[in-house]
Amino acid sequence: MKKLMIPILIAAAFTISSCGNNDNDSKKEAVADNKEKFDSTDIQDDTKFAVAAADGGMMEVQLGKLALTNGSSKKVKQFAQMMIDDHGKAGDELKTLAAGKNITLPATLSNKNQDSYNDLAKKKGAAFDKAYTSFMVSDHKDDIGDFQKEADKGKDSTIKDWAAGKLPLLQHHLMMAQEADSLVRKNN
Repeated sequence: MKKLMIPILIAAAFTISSCGNNDNDSKKEAVADNKEKFDSTDIQDDTKFAVAAADGGMMEVQLGKLALTNGSSKKVKQFAQMMIDDHGKAGDELKTLAAGKNITLPATLSNKNQDSYNDLAKKKGAAFDKAYTSFMVSDHKDDIGDFQKEADKGKDSTIKDWAAGKLPLLQHHLMMAQEADSLVRKNN
């Protein structure tokens, strides 16, 4: 009986110590899972892109929903609804694509994107509008760069084509984000 108690105590101690760990990051877990599955292939960068695109798309949808509640500008709310619709649809397409290739995508926002969401959630009205539109301009500039890189240099033709197909939409989003940002800055 004593021999049985030692492994049980060790397992219990490990379980208790891991419960306090808030370092779970769905994006990091997806990257690690894909690295294990695709480590010997040449599409490792494509899987990392897919994970980042899924994480970014989820953030855009969640921030869009937040903007409908916390924003005050009609233009901001129209832009937010476009983010919910367009990034929701793109996210569904990416999930289907990833499932067909056995690529693991994050189920929740990465810690970094959750922190961005939490920061914006503290704001309301005009302060929210300014912070949100500024964030959307910056975020879409980054997205365009990442999607262009995948479209140009991706190894997996399906992921590469999906990224290339989303570039015009992201460029349109950037233009709309810049217009909304300019409007809220002019009115405040």
